[in-house]
Amino acid sequence: MKRFLLLFLATVVTAWSASAQLSVSQLRTEHLTDPVGIGERRPLLSWEVSDASRRGVTQSAYEIRVKSGGRTVWRTGKVASAESAGVFYDGTPLTSDTRYTWQVRVWDDRGKASAWSRPAFWRTGLFDVGEWQARWIEPAVSDDLAAMFRRAFRVTKPVAEATVYVTAHGIYEASVNGHRVSDDLLTPGWTAYKKRLQYQAYDITPLVVRGDNAIGVTVAKGWWLSKLPWSREFNYGDKYGLLAQIVLRYKDGTKEVIATDDMWRASTGEVSYGNLYDGETIDLNRRQKGWDTPSFDDASWASVQVADTSLDNLTASVSPAVRVIETFKPVKIFTTPSGARVIDFGQNISGRERVRLRGQRGDTVRIYHSEILEKGEFFTRNLRKAKALSTYILSGEGEEWLAPRFAFYGFRYIKVEGIDGELNPEDFVAEAISSATPENGTFVSSDSLINRLQSNIKWGMLDNFVDIPTDCPQRDERLGWTGDAQVFFRTATFNRDVQTFFNKWMADVAAEQYADGAVNGVYPVTHRSRISAGWGDVATIIPWQHYMAYGDLRMLERQYPSMKKWVDYITSQTENDLWSKGNSYGDWVFFSYADDKDGRSAVTIRPFIQQCFYAHSLDLVVRTARLLGRTEDAAKYEALHKRAVDAFRNEYVTPNGMLVSDTQTAYTLALMFDLLPEAQRAGAARRLVDNVNRYGHITTGFLGTPYICEVLTRFGYEDVAYELLLNKKIPSWLYPISMGATTIWERWNSMLPNGMVNSNSMVSFNHYAYGAIGDWLYRWAAGLQEAAPGFREIRIKPYLNDHFTSMKAEQRTPYGLASSGWTKEGDALTLTVEIPANTTAEVYVPSAAADKVTESGRALDGRSDLKVAGWDDGYTLVRLGSGRYEFRSTLK
Repeated sequence: MKRFLLLFLATVVTAWSASAQLSVSQLRTEHLTDPVGIGERRPLLSWEVSDASRRGVTQSAYEIRVKSGGRTVWRTGKVASAESAGVFYDGTPLTSDTRYTWQVRVWDDRGKASAWSRPAFWRTGLFDVGEWQARWIEPAVSDDLAAMFRRAFRVTKPVAEATVYVTAHGIYEASVNGHRVSDDLLTPGWTAYKKRLQYQAYDITPLVVRGDNAIGVTVAKGWWLSKLPWSREFNYGDKYGLLAQIVLRYKDGTKEVIATDDMWRASTGEVSYGNLYDGETIDLNRRQKGWDTPSFDDASWASVQVADTSLDNLTASVSPAVRVIETFKPVKIFTTPSGARVIDFGQNISGRERVRLRGQRGDTVRIYHSEILEKGEFFTRNLRKAKALSTYILSGEGEEWLAPRFAFYGFRYIKVEGIDGELNPEDFVAEAISSATPENGTFVSSDSLINRLQSNIKWGMLDNFVDIPTDCPQRDERLGWTGDAQVFFRTATFNRDVQTFFNKWMADVAAEQYADGAVNGVYPVTHRSRISAGWGDVATIIPWQHYMAYGDLRMLERQYPSMKKWVDYITSQTENDLWSKGNSYGDWVFFSYADDKDGRSAVTIRPFIQQCFYAHSLDLVVRTARLLGRTEDAAKYEALHKRAVDAFRNEYVTPNGMLVSDTQTAYTLALMFDLLPEAQRAGAARRLVDNVNRYGHITTGFLGTPYICEVLTRFGYEDVAYELLLNKKIPSWLYPISMGATTIWERWNSMLPNGMVNSNSMVSFNHYAYGAIGDWLYRWAAGLQEAAPGFREIRIKPYLNDHFTSMKAEQRTPYGLASSGWTKEGDALTLTVEIPANTTAEVYVPSAAADKVTESGRALDGRSDLKVAGWDDGYTLVRLGSGRYEFRSTLK
């Protein structure tokens, strides 16, 4: 028996050891998992290293092998390198429409080799326009009805691989033999269409059969044809269009292409009206059953027109597609005082309803959408011109689940008309949609209201990241406002992996930047907006922050010309190095008093804000130029930066350090961007605190809010930052929660304490800009920061507060999971951190003294797995490598 137990234990230990050994996982191509349709000829390959058996693991070498069709096209051999976050493919030149599989193995700092990783793959798209055999086709007549295109084809040989490449003028839904080719929605997405139109690639091998086949594509208005009422009825064209080709690779090595041409047919069907803002009408009496199957008779369908449209603007998709990400069931069904029948789904979302309907032929069900109730009534005034209406006309052929296919809404509530009898909660579902960015981090604390705030931040982001970063998802706007995106970007990186999402959108910013360097307020451009500080600076701020978050230098390389053009434009607008011209948006929706007779509103003059962002953007261009080796540019813009800072100090700062605008935003921006002389900074921070105390709350708008708590914390006033965070009165982050908010509001007072909606016409209850406080929660409160681009070096320094007994932040970095979590009981603190392999960290442990700190129950002195650097100002600094660590300390 004893021998058996020893053998069993040995087996368990061996199995555990094997599972905990050095390994490689999370293989990505161009930061995507097993992507199809990659347009890069030298894609970037990355992976994560792990070894739970020991601490301080780093990679010393790697080997990559890439195969295609059983043939090795690249094998690096053993390469001495610690790089795991990005290695460019450098093998045999890639070919279009080809599948490549790859693996990697690594050696650690002790020379131990891992096993080969599990295979990953990528599939290339079409590198050259000449590889498109397809031509644009259009229906003979274009109206409110969605267009349906189809083509039958016959397969006579065994198929090895089948891929469809497709895009549209409008938004499309494609199917083969009656089955959708993917779950993607709103494809091809919204880009600067005239310059960049994305196409998608889908593997349809499982859908194609030997014998007769058919492809069907429905194209609706989308952003191409929907009138954008907020932008003076702008649209891109007046006709639906389709471009598609199926590439069949047969097992005998031959290839066949079925492409859009004059042999396709067109008609219309059940989607009898569709508009992104007004909604969608589905008339089941117009349904053509089986229209996308090979047995369908399309003799009555019309011929298509082949359009002489250039393909030069085509580009492969690089960002996650929009998909249904979560569903919600009704939490309450009720009748309003005015008699409306309303369903509450409990969460404000971007998305659509899915409803099970039954009735007589011609019965019409109408579903209206709202994100808020006012005094118990269904409220839609803030939608402005958007109708946000789903209409279903029944055929009387039995019950079925229906949902809009080409429209989405911002809503928490729906109003239902046209259903007799009581509403059955089992017949209704709300489907939230968003770009399918992977979850990247979590934040949780001991305060349920702060956890609700984090949820609101997350949902405000998901609801507005619908192919582009919109300002709001509900009203007649839904545009890619640059100011909103840049103030929230850093928070976004903590909640989701938005790397490729912003790669795509920033390419549009650069593509449509004006010739003089000016940056519009919205992208894709639908109208010329004000050229504004904080909005135009998206051209410099997001590329830099993107690099710091993800460590991929290519964003800076791609956007550098745009960055320079923006600061050159501002420079052309200056006089005596001051940017005082123009009509900026200022500190948008800052706190102000109604009927302000004595000037208590927190007005920060616009030229002051412009100069702050001018100097900041110059500084970012200098840093970028140095990284890219542009020494002449670095010297040029460094001189401009010095002049801009000197002009700021001469124009806007008194000799005693008071700013011309004595506001929270003014002091925050001046301190955040290091615009004040060193000797004046502490005094300015004190003035900021005095201002907060004088008002008793936050007064910042879109531009000051992202930075105020960070500035307070940097200058030793984290207690004041926490006071702002925890305030529950208007204006504050927690006031909306007290009013039932499940997303971030556009205004501090979008709803008044009496339950009435703010009378201003610009009132959204789903605007993520003020959610930029999330960055401070992750990086300062929980203390998880990057100390080098892409978290190659990590800094953990939590700032405690007696209101909380625990707090934890997790972040999936390019190297793996990093986390910082603390719990506190009285004066006893436990700080648990996790550092991914191939990185190092500095951990600041809150403590009364270095000898008051232990790790995993052991004293810190004499340790080989960490190094104590000393104690200062309430923290013991410890330097360490990868692994999980549990520090315990005494605070007093």
